[in-house]
Parts: sequence; structure tokens; C-alpha cells
Amino acid sequence: MRALITGINGFVGSHLAEHLLQQSGWEIWGLSRSPTIALASLQGRVTLLQASLSDPQSTSEAIIVAQPDVIFHLAGQPFVPESFRDPAATLAANTLGALHIFLALIAQRMGTRVLVVGTNEEYGQIHAEDLPVREDAPLRPTSPYGVSKVAQSMLALQYHLSHRLDIVRVRPFTHIGPRQNERFVTAAFARQIARIELGLQPASMQVGNLSACRDFTDVRDIVRAYALLAQHGEAGEVYNVGSGQAVMIRDLLDTLLAESTAVIEIRPDPSLMRPIDVPLIVCDAGKIRARTGWEPSIPIVQTLRDILAYWRQAERTM
Repeated sequence: MRALITGINGFVGSHLAEHLLQQSGWEIWGLSRSPTIALASLQGRVTLLQASLSDPQSTSEAIIVAQPDVIFHLAGQPFVPESFRDPAATLAANTLGALHIFLALIAQRMGTRVLVVGTNEEYGQIHAEDLPVREDAPLRPTSPYGVSKVAQSMLALQYHLSHRLDIVRVRPFTHIGPRQNERFVTAAFARQIARIELGLQPASMQVGNLSACRDFTDVRDIVRAYALLAQHGEAGEVYNVGSGQAVMIRDLLDTLLAESTAVIEIRPDPSLMRPIDVPLIVCDAGKIRARTGWEPSIPIVQTLRDILAYWRQAERTM
């Protein structure tokens, strides 16, 4: 089966490529604005196409060349604070890319399956009666990023209904792991710890809101869910992916600090606080479990150790 991964040079895209390459029967193609594969372990094992999803012509040409059986659409602007700084660019990046894929498939009369990756940020302002969050919960996005992903999801549903495109939508909850950008919370913590251990910064850490509770899943479990949904998901449906367990961000930080011998001062940084922050988010992943049998398998402690190990190695070699 031939897979085309948009955003293959990103955090999730690279982990998905690694996972599929470990399975039998997958041929992996990637789409990126960069002319090269970023992750060394993927070089020579992935066919890369250079294209911009903001350009409908280059998007269509890439899809014609790849002739994929499945498109994993991961590309986009993934950072919530950035969406407040530049909402227009976020809306464009997270809606037009998907639209151009859909239009290319219609024009070429291709029956390609598309896995459209959204986010739990589509649910936004979650009320107590919504917990744990199911796929039929109200969508109340609290950021331009959340709005952009709701729009992407509705476009996907519309083109499934209007043109019978074979589209499966997925709403992953917070996922973390090695290689994630340090703009995200666990990577930010781990990188600062690694730098302090190496004497590259003073022994103090800047943190945002530590009281929020989130549903964290290892990215390697998340991409395994994507592969299962690409093969077994029902067209037109949307599936939550998450652990079903809430963890306070303070507890994540404490676990990382316990892995270090450094004595570190914690300092709140107002610039890291969101304009609105939902206190508790927990996923109901019963739908994907019933459809595919998927369950997360990597304990959160192991994930955090792997993240810290990644940043220790990265900081030594920078």
C-alpha cells in the first residue's frame, strides 16, 4: 500500500513514517516544502516530493506523481500561541491545504483514502458534563487554531458527503514524545533541564500554567492509531485518539525533575500563559477502540524519559 504523508518532516509525520516502515506492505512517500528528508533514519527509505499545499497546482502534481492509496494529511500550523499572533496564516495553512488535496482527488477521479488529522482543540471550552469528551461533544474552539481545525474537519465532511471522497477524520488529544518542538510543554521542560545539566543556562526554568490537566499520549501510540484508522476507519466518521487519563502538567514537570540530579528553581512566565485555558481535558476513545482495538501501550513515565534523553543528546551535539 502506498502512503503519502504531508508534513513528513514534522514531529508526527516523521514518527508515522518510521512506524509504517516497520510494518509490512507499506511504500512511503512524503510531501514537504523542503527538498530533503530531515530525519536521517528516513533518508533513502522515503520518496520525497517537494510541493506547497498552499498552491493547488503543485499539490495536484504531487498527488498525480505519487498515486497514493492513502494520504495522511498532517501538514499545517500546529501551535496554539502562534495562532493568536497570526490567525490569518493559521486559518489559511490549516484549511487550504486540505481543500487543495480534496480538489486534486476530485479532478483526477482518484479513490484515495484521506486521513485528515484534527485536534482536541476543536472541542475547546469543555464543560464538566462533556467529560470524558466523546466525538459528539459540542465544538466550542477557544483559539484561532481550534477554529482552523474545525473548518478543516467540516470541509472534509462536506467533501465526503458532496463528492463521496473516502475521508476519515481524527481528533488526537495531546501527544508528546522525542523530537517534538520545544515550543510545546514537555519538550520545553526537558530541553531546559538538559541545558541546565550541561551548564548552558542558569538553574531556573520558565513555566506557564502548571495546574491544567491534559490527556497525554505518546506520539508513537498516536501514529499507530492513524495507521489502523487508515485501514479500518469508516469513511465520513471522526475518531478521538487519547489515553483516557488526565495528568496535571505540574506532575509531568515533577517527573522530569526527578530524573535529574540538578537543583532547579521554577519561575512562572506570564508570556507562556494562554488567553484562555481549559482546566481539565479527558478523552473518550471508545469509538476507535471498538473499531480497531487500539489502546495506548507506552507508559507516560517512559515517554518522559525518552523526551529527556532526546534533549540531552540534542544539546550535547548542538
